Amino acid sequence: MEPDTDAPTSFTALQAAIAQRQNSLSPRLRQIAEYALSNPNDMALETVAQIAERAGVQPSALIRFSKTLGFDGFTEMQRVFRTRLTDNMPNYKERIRALTDGGPALSDASRVLEHFIDAGINALEHLRQELTATDLDRALDLLEGAEHIYVMGQRRSFPVAAYLGYALGRLGRRTVLLDGLGGMLRQQVQAITDRDLLVAISFKPYSEDTVEICRMAADNGVPVLGITDGTLSPIMPLAGVTLAVEDAQVKGFRSLTATMCMAVSLIVGLGQRLDKDKAGR
Repeated sequence: MEPDTDAPTSFTALQAAIAQRQNSLSPRLRQIAEYALSNPNDMALETVAQIAERAGVQPSALIRFSKTLGFDGFTEMQRVFRTRLTDNMPNYKERIRALTDGGPALSDASRVLEHFIDAGINALEHLRQELTATDLDRALDLLEGAEHIYVMGQRRSFPVAAYLGYALGRLGRRTVLLDGLGGMLRQQVQAITDRDLLVAISFKPYSEDTVEICRMAADNGVPVLGITDGTLSPIMPLAGVTLAVEDAQVKGFRSLTATMCMAVSLIVGLGQRLDKDKAGR
């Protein structure tokens, strides 16, 4: 793939540039892209050698990746990650390092709890910095305007889907939780129309069923609201609106702290809108 002449100058532009090129990147460069977007603080703080080791690639591949995006080299690309870090999270380095590198072993229940609390706080702060009011408003527009709302999330995403299905029903929205019970997932979605909404929730490793249902919905003109974890998620190009969230992770175990916070915010925000609509009648 030939490099572009104009390099991204902001992290948002960098995310967009990677998303635009994701289908044309080689497997190795895609591996770097996934690592970079999942670990932007490492990209800002570490050396080429350290990042290459963490990402499982050669340093030369990082330089090639930088040039593919239009940068003269890795150092120029790293400035974009550093600007994001200094603008949004000036104290993030120490907190992330304390959770992910070295440190005492999780030897008892109280220490496990402390680590997950700290990781959850960091994830919530990241959500506050990255998720905009515009993103939430667009999501609420979809939820408010849909005749029926179909909600899907599998494996660790299922608790979020189950909560949204329950809470949307409590708000009086006609909601279907796509649980695939009895192997009837595709039968459950046969009635969905372009006047409805599919809310699809999926994180790495992405559920093949969720991605397939998203693709079916998008192909049939059904609006899709995606809740997922990054620019390279297969959900993102299929969704009209995407809410990106990076949840807490400690020693390989991920919580749902930030994702559930966002889900509750959607429900409360929608409830407020519906109350205003009733008051205005």
